[in-house]
Amino acid sequence: MRGPVDGLGSSSPLGLMLPAIFADDRLAQQFVAGLDETVAPLLNVLDCLDSYFTPALAPQDFTRWLGGWVGAETDGTEPEQRLRAAVAAAAHLHRIRGTRRGLSETVRLAFGVAPEITESGAAAWSVRPRGAIPGERRPGLHVALRLPDPTPADEHRLDTLVAAARPAHMPYTVQVTAAEGSTER
Repeated sequence: MRGPVDGLGSSSPLGLMLPAIFADDRLAQQFVAGLDETVAPLLNVLDCLDSYFTPALAPQDFTRWLGGWVGAETDGTEPEQRLRAAVAAAAHLHRIRGTRRGLSETVRLAFGVAPEITESGAAAWSVRPRGAIPGERRPGLHVALRLPDPTPADEHRLDTLVAAARPAHMPYTVQVTAAEGSTER
């Protein structure tokens, strides 16, 4: 939350802007000094406005709001570092949305682990016409994720991410399992 900051001076003190007749008026100077204390946080925000739109520098609550503004795939439970990375990558991820790479990056940013993606499509070429069609007859997408300590919420989160980042026409399944060497609950 933005608000008063003890000891924060104004970058543009109002006392210096008063007409010369008030320069030595103690009451007028004290009155505008009180206003300076109220206005100083606002002026500080305006002076540093570009930092608010840089996810690595913005306050965490503003970064979370900014994530909603740019459509970052966050749910409010991710650690600060992952939140900032997801917000910073949001515009890039929108450009590659619906691709295997876009899906992989979205899941990796949300969980910190790269997923295993299996899809039904394929591409090939042949010098002879009427060659075999590559891939499977029915479209499908399967996203598997191995986490050190998976929970049912992780599978729901993965399902939500895949539903949003997959190609719109593609049916899908998701699976979350324990990574090798970890203990499952």
